[in-house]
Amino acid sequence: MTHGGERFLFACALSLILPIAIVISGCANSPVGNSIVEISPSSALISPGQTFQFSASANVANLPELFLWEVNGTVGGSSSTGTISSDGIYTAPKTPLSGPVRISIRNQAASAMMFIFDPNHPAKGSVASTQNPLVAAYSIPIPAGASASVQFGTDTSYGLSTSEVTAPTNGGAVTVLVAGMRDTTAYHMQAIVHFSDGSEAADVDQIFTTGAVPADRIPHIATLLTGVGTSSPGVELLSLMQSKTQDLLCAVATDLAGNIIWYYDLPVGVSAFPIKPLPNGHMLVLTYGNSNDVREIDLAGNIINQVTDDQIAKSLSTIPSFQNVTGTQLDHDALLLPNGHFILLATIAETVNDAPGIANGTSVLGNALIDWDPQRGAVWTWSAFDHLSLTHAPSGISDWTHGNAVIYSPDDGDLIFSMRNQNWVVKINYNDGAGDGSILWRLGPGGDFTLPPQEAPVEWNYGQHYPTIQSTNSAGVFSLMFFNNGNNRLMDGSNTVCGSPGAANCYSSVPIFELNEYTKTASVVWEANLNPAYSICCGDALILANGNVEFDVAFDVTTPNDSYIEEVTRTQTPELVWRMDIEGLLAYRGFRIPSLYPGQAWSTNAPENTRRSKFDYTLERGKVVKENRITPP
Repeated sequence: MTHGGERFLFACALSLILPIAIVISGCANSPVGNSIVEISPSSALISPGQTFQFSASANVANLPELFLWEVNGTVGGSSSTGTISSDGIYTAPKTPLSGPVRISIRNQAASAMMFIFDPNHPAKGSVASTQNPLVAAYSIPIPAGASASVQFGTDTSYGLSTSEVTAPTNGGAVTVLVAGMRDTTAYHMQAIVHFSDGSEAADVDQIFTTGAVPADRIPHIATLLTGVGTSSPGVELLSLMQSKTQDLLCAVATDLAGNIIWYYDLPVGVSAFPIKPLPNGHMLVLTYGNSNDVREIDLAGNIINQVTDDQIAKSLSTIPSFQNVTGTQLDHDALLLPNGHFILLATIAETVNDAPGIANGTSVLGNALIDWDPQRGAVWTWSAFDHLSLTHAPSGISDWTHGNAVIYSPDDGDLIFSMRNQNWVVKINYNDGAGDGSILWRLGPGGDFTLPPQEAPVEWNYGQHYPTIQSTNSAGVFSLMFFNNGNNRLMDGSNTVCGSPGAANCYSSVPIFELNEYTKTASVVWEANLNPAYSICCGDALILANGNVEFDVAFDVTTPNDSYIEEVTRTQTPELVWRMDIEGLLAYRGFRIPSLYPGQAWSTNAPENTRRSKFDYTLERGKVVKENRITPP
């Protein structure tokens, strides 16, 4: 068939199962009784010269002995239509055909259809909208063993690309979700078919116009380039916290000019706590507010997997060590493991009795970690109440641990867990689900490591967030980075608390520690001292692709109700390269990712942001200085 002067081959499959009446002839190999012959699959789409396996079965024992494979009625096929072996292996001709061929078995009514993909004239794809106005669904048929990606941009130079989506086993239509576009903008997009031999074929150029995002739901975001160096490419993924009555977009990605290019819509009063990308191109979202769950979503916002508080509570209720738990709530983090399980972080409440120095009946909030198998539920659990002493409570007993992040250590299969109210980052004996949960070490004041005399105690972690491993190894001697909030930081050997009468003000910092698990020694190998900035909660830090460091200052007491994210040089005296201001919302996390797709890196610096910050800025030796507030438009 033809379309716009170009041939394309794709059609509905014929029925697989057909009843056949067999005449009894008395021959030993003759069919007997009534039989049903099946050819599997019913259709396939392959490239010229490609081979493909068909199989046939029958409900009569000796019928398979009589199978003679045909292509268009010829046993064994031909060079022009493709050949098929006695065991059902079809080899397509090297020249595309003008139509499909019929695969059948001699004297049987069962059949299948084989379509030959024409690389020179691929079937035209189609583009449709999704429930997200900034996301398109691009569908195109491709042969078995191939994959498809989509390049897109505001003109035919494109510039951005999705990752590849592989064809179904038998070939056929694939759908690529295209995301990373600004609203009410026309985008050119083109599918690229990637064949197993390394060659490619391109679809025609298609145009898709994104929908509008309600202006009253867009958070007020402004960005600034200082002219120092070059900002690392990518996009910003923001986990913003809103009040129970706010209805702003809070799980968003922006380009580096602050324009929203993707979001996940959450109802009023529900925030992403947090959102993070997954290796399969989906997003992991922990919702918090009027509802709580952990969900895996695709870029269009469709829920792929979901775990609720109620499911967690029900699963924990069967575990003896959790019988005293009076409340369970998922919050702060969730982690995908290499085996497809999730480590879920939950706040649990227990009523404490017979604990030294604590009144009987006191309710204490601690933390649990749950290894969640999507098929079986909780398969390994850890409770702070089983492995920590209630006597260590630097922030009080009511909110005793306040865990906020968990990461996986691939070298030993253990977990690294941040508990801000313990002022500790700990390593837990997880051993890929076979560990006993014991704490292998505690990093922080009163823990198991020692700092050089000139660094202790001021450089310890206080109320820290978001540890990340920054070395190629995760055990032995390795590097660990985090956002050090600095709550109640001890300033000297006399343990003077920052902010106390006569002491220096508290401040936040971003250190990179070198940890030696053998000697239990730690040292700061690089640090961004953010003084006078002091973020009393939240935040993150990471090293970017260009070697710069980015960090989220979520709750700076000097700029209440505003968060900001900064990219600085990783030099002895860090210099500001780029900054994002987020007004009226707390950025629980905000960090740079290469793109919205695994394996793809985008440069999104070009678009100019038209929004203004409510701050004026001047540059002073490469640093940004706030001068005064102005009224935003």
